[in-house]
Amino acid sequence: MQQAKDGVTLADIMAAQAVLRGVADATPLVPSPYMAARCGQDFLLKLENMQPIGAFKLRGALNAVANLPKGTAGVTCCSTGNHGRGVAYAAAQRGIRAVVCMSSLVPQAKVDGIRALGAEVVICGTSQDQAQAESQRLVQAEGLVEISPFDDPFVIAGQGTIGLEMLEARPDLDTLLVPLSGGGLAAGVAVAAKAIKPGIEVIGVTMDRGAAMHLSIAAGHPVEVEEVPSLADSLGGGIGMHNRLSYPICRDLLDDTVLVTEEEIYHAMQVLFFEDRIVAEGACVVGLAATLAGKLPAPRGPVGTIITGRNLDMQMFHRIMAGDDIQLGDTLVKGRRYGT
Repeated sequence: MQQAKDGVTLADIMAAQAVLRGVADATPLVPSPYMAARCGQDFLLKLENMQPIGAFKLRGALNAVANLPKGTAGVTCCSTGNHGRGVAYAAAQRGIRAVVCMSSLVPQAKVDGIRALGAEVVICGTSQDQAQAESQRLVQAEGLVEISPFDDPFVIAGQGTIGLEMLEARPDLDTLLVPLSGGGLAAGVAVAAKAIKPGIEVIGVTMDRGAAMHLSIAAGHPVEVEEVPSLADSLGGGIGMHNRLSYPICRDLLDDTVLVTEEEIYHAMQVLFFEDRIVAEGACVVGLAATLAGKLPAPRGPVGTIITGRNLDMQMFHRIMAGDDIQLGDTLVKGRRYGT
């Protein structure tokens, strides 16, 4: 059995699978004929947007909360949206308090979704680093337990169950394209996939502005990045300057990291909707975007990617589907009607 840094192993992921069984597992793995035609191999979509909270983050949050010490009064976390939703859901199931710290860049739809699950939301600053600082303050001031969105062994193990399910369903998968942010998903999937099938390619894909993990791997150590508005807002934020787990795992196990532009994300969101009839966040489609843009080598066998969530601003989604221009801070993403 292959062991990753600091003891996150296939055994840990299999233990998480038992915790999640019947609650946050067995999401569909469906083929995309359009993407298969574009890449020349079967192309599979793991539909984590079908989770009860609309995102894969429920897996890691449920596993982390299930492993909290008895008597834990409450939890806190920083989040770009979906991790906070997962923590809120898991805390409510256990009957404990949850406080989610978020930056002002997080879309209001995600803030509202977290509050609807019963968690408290604290908006602080314009970056994930500032939100994390507030979460850590709450640990000291109020005795809450912090659950990192990516640098936590139980979170990583929970996300890794996606890799298990994909290879259980399709053992012939040759390449996994994994949305890459703080690295909890990529780390967990890579540990699972490489343990089961060492020759499989696991590639992290992220937006080309504020790509914290990509830049950290290139530098050989965690680096700070400037956060900017993005269609892939769920991939925003740093990885933490003292990252213990997700950074070394991603550094050691990812075969490559690839960047995509906002225009490529925009187009891939249209492709996923018009060709596969799937509503998903911009962060979900980066694997499609890299494939459509020709940024990946020709695959040797079937390809799988993860449609990570559906918790997006629907007004923005409607504008993208209509082909409108989108203003993201100082950046204008030029739109186009699909098929023209």
